[in-house]
Amino acid sequence: MTTIKALELKAFVPAKDFARSKEFYQDLGFEIPWSDERLAYVRLQNVSFLLQNFYVEEHARNFQMHLTVASADDCWKRWTEKKIAEKYGIYLSAPSDKPWGIRDFEITDPAGVLWRVGHNL
Repeated sequence: MTTIKALELKAFVPAKDFARSKEFYQDLGFEIPWSDERLAYVRLQNVSFLLQNFYVEEHARNFQMHLTVASADDCWKRWTEKKIAEKYGIYLSAPSDKPWGIRDFEITDPAGVLWRVGHNL
């Protein structure tokens, strides 16, 4: 039996306002090496996803991403100092330790996609 060697997995993240979502992710520290009118390749070091110019509210509000970082506290502090929540009118919670061994916080993007950003305890 041949083994499949997986190289990468990308989610297609919806955007209500494609331009604003691209700006949001760049403000978070992501880069966009490629984009057209329908799709953007969004990357932060060795992790990436595809932002799509597509929006269905029910889909976006039930879509979740998880990003593991070296320090949730440092990430949260940076985004708080940049006033990301105020600039984009989005939700940003404070970091807290979870019983499953992760310290994380929640942030929504402009389309309502929920991100959990954390590090292992």
